Amino acid sequence: MKTGRSTLFVIILLVSTFAFWGCPKKAEVTATPEAQKEVQPAAPEQAKPAEPKAEEAKPKAEERAAASAKGLEPVYFDFDKSFIREDARPVMKANAEWLKANPKVKIKIEGNCDERGTIEYNQALGQRRAAAAKKYLTDMGIAGSRISLISYGKEKPACTASTEECWQKNRRDDLVAQ
Repeated sequence: MKTGRSTLFVIILLVSTFAFWGCPKKAEVTATPEAQKEVQPAAPEQAKPAEPKAEEAKPKAEERAAASAKGLEPVYFDFDKSFIREDARPVMKANAEWLKANPKVKIKIEGNCDERGTIEYNQALGQRRAAAAKKYLTDMGIAGSRISLISYGKEKPACTASTEECWQKNRRDDLVAQ
């Protein structure tokens, strides 16, 4: 009887160990995005009327235009999803081809979300989106050491209206050459 209990205990212990060992690991989430550190000194300007926001949007548009000129296009996601959509795969393939043609360029994938959801949830979702894009690129033959990730969550919207069309523009990964 005592041997049976010991055997049962050992079996339960082994099964538990393997079950916990096989559980997926948590994604690394950057708590404070780099851009927020740079934006914090500009906080007094945010107290101004809506005009400074329009001025702030211009550099963002210029950044995206510069990335597009370099051959890197943003990738868009469905609501509350982090997988690469079918319509985004040609964009990712084009990004991978551009990176193959420019082997010395390193990129940062910036995960973004729309305004819905908590800050913490959107940080994690943005990180999962950036990780999905990185995995796609590494599967296409791009070295993972050339790619860094950051999640901005809902902190860097491309559009500020509360409409589905606008939210779709914010559910994206921006690929930025460094």
